[in-house]
Amino acid sequence: MKNLQKALIAVIASSVMTMSAQAAISYGAGQSYVGAKVGQYNPDVDAVDLDDAVSYGVYGGYKFAPEIGIEAEYLTTSDEEVFNDAFEKLEYSADVYGLYATYDYAFPNTTLYAKGRLGIAKNELDLEYTDKEDSEFSADDSYSETGIAGGLGLGYNFTPMVSTEIMYNYYPSIDVEGDDFDASGITLGAHFKF
Repeated sequence: MKNLQKALIAVIASSVMTMSAQAAISYGAGQSYVGAKVGQYNPDVDAVDLDDAVSYGVYGGYKFAPEIGIEAEYLTTSDEEVFNDAFEKLEYSADVYGLYATYDYAFPNTTLYAKGRLGIAKNELDLEYTDKEDSEFSADDSYSETGIAGGLGLGYNFTPMVSTEIMYNYYPSIDVEGDDFDASGITLGAHFKF
């Protein structure tokens, strides 16, 4: 290999490492961000086995310090069947509204970070019952609970302005006519910092 080629490879490699280091430390104080996420909403009910729903939503936040911030989130789900037979059908969907305090830990000399969040969220469940023989008996019911919610995840800074993160989330439990409706979820989000 010629000296010019070696020098060129060294310059490119050092440029990539410098950009990675800048991306790792650029997530600093006084920075806002907004993004979108998609994932899986996992309900857990003792009385019935429910399928997981596809979840999607938006989130945004503000960093008061490089590690500490605040984040708001809205998440909704697809309609999922509980049962569907010749005579009747029952579907559920959910919405989550949350406000969280966040803590980020940037792994040294990388663009990776760990994120934890803890706050308050409203978990809202909508049930739609359809009587296929007599629509007079069809009904829509909503149940909700506001309580402690949070999550843990990992993030990656692609550039100083664009990041992605995967998170495990847990939401408040809802009392549905004596049964506990517990819910958690996994989301993949991408956000833009400004």
